Amino acid sequence: MRPPLFSLFLFSFSLYLFTFFHFTTGSNLINDTCKVCAKIDPNVKLNFCTTSLQAAPASECADLRGLGIISIRLVKYNVTDTRCKIKQLMKNKTLDPYVKACLYDCFQLYSDAIPSVEKAMKYYNSKNYFEANIQISGVMTMATTCEDGFKEKKGVVSPLTKRSNDTYQLSAIVLSIMSVIQNRSQ
Repeated sequence: MRPPLFSLFLFSFSLYLFTFFHFTTGSNLINDTCKVCAKIDPNVKLNFCTTSLQAAPASECADLRGLGIISIRLVKYNVTDTRCKIKQLMKNKTLDPYVKACLYDCFQLYSDAIPSVEKAMKYYNSKNYFEANIQISGVMTMATTCEDGFKEKKGVVSPLTKRSNDTYQLSAIVLSIMSVIQNRSQ
C-alpha cells in the first residue's frame, strides 16, 4: 500500500499538470512543456527544447500529444540527417583509419536508429508509451555509443559530437513529454 503522503503528492502533481496543460496553447504550451521537461529531466535543456519545438512546423497549433509527435519527428530528422553526414565524412580519403572505423560504427548505429524511431512513433500513436520509451531510450544509447567509440583512442576528436548530443537531447525531450502525458492520465 502506498503511503498517504505519496498519494497526496501524486494527486497534487497530476492536478497541477492537468491545469497547467489544459489551459495553455501555442508558444505558451511549448515554453510550459519545456519548463516541466527540464525540471523533471536534467538531460533536457530549456533553451534547446523551446528552440527545437518552436522551429518545427505546426508546433504553435499542437497540443501536448502533438508536441510529442513533433518531438519524435525531430529525432527522426536528426538521426536521418546525421546518417547522411556520416556517409559524406566517410568519403574523405585522407581520414585517419581509426576515425574512419568509428564513423563506420556510427553509420551502422544511426542506420539502426531510424527503424527504432519509426517504431517509437507507431507505439506513441497507439499510446503504448512503455514500448515507445524502450525505442527512444535505445536511440539515446546509440548516440552515446557512437561518441564513446571516438573516446577510446587518446587524442581523437569526434566530428559528430554536436549531432550526437542533439540526438540525445531530442530523445530526452520525447521521453519527458511521454512522462508528462502518462502522469496526466493517471
